[in-house]
Amino acid sequence: MTHNFEQQAPYARHLARDRRLVILRVLADSAGYQANEYILETMLEELGHVVGSDLLHGELAWLAEQGLLTQQRVAAVLIATLTRRGLDVARGRAAVPGVARPQPE
Repeated sequence: MTHNFEQQAPYARHLARDRRLVILRVLADSAGYQANEYILETMLEELGHVVGSDLLHGELAWLAEQGLLTQQRVAAVLIATLTRRGLDVARGRAAVPGVARPQPE
């Protein structure tokens, strides 16, 4: 059985969109709308996304570029904080290409 990039690309895009939404939703449910990279990595794994630190850092950087969160380093730990726009996306009140929309509750 052969796999080609064209067949995998839609799946990879879907995973990235969902992974980004999960990050935003974890932050939306966190005290102070923030979490450190280790908490985010653990929560992503519990919700079906096993990621390494490089991938997580890349997703956080992408979300920050979109204005959905901010990042800061405290000692050697990366802390992500949700922005108001990020909260709107996490709650489904706004849409951003590259981030999945939450399902209605």
